[in-house]
Amino acid sequence: MRSGLEERVSKYFDKHNVTYLYEASKFPYVIESQYTPDFFLRNNVVIECKGFFKPSDRRKTLAIKAQHPDLDLRFIFQRNNTISKNSSTTYGDWCTKHGIPYCIYPEIPEDWLQ
Repeated sequence: MRSGLEERVSKYFDKHNVTYLYEASKFPYVIESQYTPDFFLRNNVVIECKGFFKPSDRRKTLAIKAQHPDLDLRFIFQRNNTISKNSSTTYGDWCTKHGIPYCIYPEIPEDWLQ
């Protein structure tokens, strides 16, 4: 069980002979939203600048890339921090894994600006 309440409810069900399955199915869903990138360059490169790369930003980025595969989205990070205290994966590692170009400010690749 994922929480104390879920555990208490399952014990209640057991006590009262209620048949149940726990987390037996998943239901995909999409939440419609809007994304406004930071910078649009004349060469159709879209730049997103991040100091802190929150988990919600990572999820949003993957959704945007999946729904807009032709978008040339690139990240400029303030630092190449790890994605969490308990992970050795850096922001750059995450971008590389997902095929997203990135750099660490101020080392912006010249070819990004052409």
